[in-house]
Amino acid sequence: MLWGGRFESGPDAAIAAFTNSLPFDQRMAVQDVRGSIAHARMLGHQGIISGDEAAQIEAGLRAILHSLTEGEYSRQRLTGAEDIHSWVEARLRENLGPVAGKLHTARSRNDQVATDTRLYLRETGDGFDAQLREMQQALVDHAGEHLETILPGTTHMQHAQPVVLAHHLLAYFWMIQRDRERLQDWRKRVNILPLGAGALAGSPYPVNRAFVANELGFDGVGENSLDNVSDRDFVIELAAVLAVVAVHLSRLAEEICLWNTREFGFIELDDSVATGSSIMPQKKNPDVAELVRGKTGRVFGHLQSVLVTMKGLPLAFNSDMQEDKEAIFDSLDTVSGCVGAMTLMLRKCRFRPDRMLRATEGDFSTATDIADFLAIRGIPFRDAHEVVGHIVKTCEEQGRTLESLSAADLKAFHPEFEHAPADITSVAASVRARKSPGGTAPDEVRRQLTRAEEILQAES
Repeated sequence: MLWGGRFESGPDAAIAAFTNSLPFDQRMAVQDVRGSIAHARMLGHQGIISGDEAAQIEAGLRAILHSLTEGEYSRQRLTGAEDIHSWVEARLRENLGPVAGKLHTARSRNDQVATDTRLYLRETGDGFDAQLREMQQALVDHAGEHLETILPGTTHMQHAQPVVLAHHLLAYFWMIQRDRERLQDWRKRVNILPLGAGALAGSPYPVNRAFVANELGFDGVGENSLDNVSDRDFVIELAAVLAVVAVHLSRLAEEICLWNTREFGFIELDDSVATGSSIMPQKKNPDVAELVRGKTGRVFGHLQSVLVTMKGLPLAFNSDMQEDKEAIFDSLDTVSGCVGAMTLMLRKCRFRPDRMLRATEGDFSTATDIADFLAIRGIPFRDAHEVVGHIVKTCEEQGRTLESLSAADLKAFHPEFEHAPADITSVAASVRARKSPGGTAPDEVRRQLTRAEEILQAES
């Protein structure tokens, strides 16, 4: 332990187990060592400890780092300390003796854990951003193959207006793009160094916080020592970003579940990303999508957990804050796993343009186009809406579709239909007409696709 002189005995075994954070904060071991190397260099650079002592400490830390990444500790769980900071210092003392104790000069576990957490989340966040980009690429690849594939667009889960599949898929591209922008914006706030704040009040030593920030790739140092050790906004904010990502994944997962049903049949999942039934031989289940949808709740719960943990805490550090790590680590693991699985499922799925087009037959989804034709001819849209409503009602009563109506049939409802084009009820004509910026017309979707490709290419 890093403390004990004031105590006559150690903690009860049950209390030691209860307060121990090593089982979960050990995933920050590499970051803890890297932060300690930067701190030791700074201590030597500033003359707070001798250059020789700093060099010994750095060499000892590098040996631990090697063991963590490639050596004896690389494939096992760490034990024998109350947290990762104590574990690293204990290993250093085993190797160096008393000089290892000088490493903790001018720092506290309070600013140390805040630094470790920021380092770990920054680096993990960078990897997660790359995962999101891969998912965007999968969506773009499919979109490029389906610029002319028409399917029913829905509102209220009812057929509304036809759209092209590329347009539908690119909607998720832009959702994920916003997720990535939120992540990139969060990175600016997580990338501030707390180390040097001490326990809460700063340090009496001539520390050089800018030196450490530069060593560790931080953009700057925190302005207020109390805030530096008390702040977990960066955890809350990342938990919120991950929750929004989970929303987007769950919405896509729900559509895949629907489209995979026999009733829809819009998508066919590869055998490698589906599962079967233990009793029904014919089943091919979209378990990946269902699990992604189901895991959303736990990600939401972790956001609520860290919010509630922080809401009543006075300045500065309180042990309650130890509870932030399991929540944010599990959120990262969960959402990262979901993105990876969804990307693979998208890569290996096959869309069914024939089933999508067939689903538009007789669904009245071009009714708005008929009303728009009258409005363009000068009829007030509300009047045009009512006329087409009568047409739809008559078709339903007679068991007919809009596609079956002739020019004469339409003219019976309004004389302006005499000038209607022959394809006025065609879904292909409908999507071609939606050429406003951001619309579903194939030419406009092609422009949108080009913009999406440019975004991805700019990052490669």
